Amino acid sequence: MLGFSPRASTSAVSLEAFAEGAGAALACSYSSSAEYDAALIAERRAAGVYGPKRHRKQMLAAVVGIVAGLAIIAFFTI
Repeated sequence: MLGFSPRASTSAVSLEAFAEGAGAALACSYSSSAEYDAALIAERRAAGVYGPKRHRKQMLAAVVGIVAGLAIIAFFTI
């Protein structure tokens, strides 16, 4: 036999398995950039990146409006 051993065969099989695994690791699980962006935005929303800031700004605007309205009423009643 010309250098063929069971150990070399096992090495070739394991090398093939590692190559297939490496190819799968490099593959993208999204079919388009739009799908990737949608998943990224959904993940960020779940983490609270977008929601609370907008809510705080609306709440602050409402409080400022109420305070301004009360100041105008107080000015005209005095």
